[in-house]
Amino acid sequence: MNELQQHSIDCPYCGEVIEIDIDCSELNQSYIEDCSVCCRPINITVSIDFDNQVHVHATHENE
Repeated sequence: MNELQQHSIDCPYCGEVIEIDIDCSELNQSYIEDCSVCCRPINITVSIDFDNQVHVHATHENE
């Protein structure tokens, strides 16, 4: 699996679809990334299952 993959998510604030890069070298991770459209902070949670499927979840900063 490539260590860096690009994924599309919907910003939980403005609703725009944005592209984010996911570092697939770690199975579970959580971090904050600002929306490239509205600049608000998005909580990004990433998990990779045993079949190397990447699951990305984006929420508001306070969720």
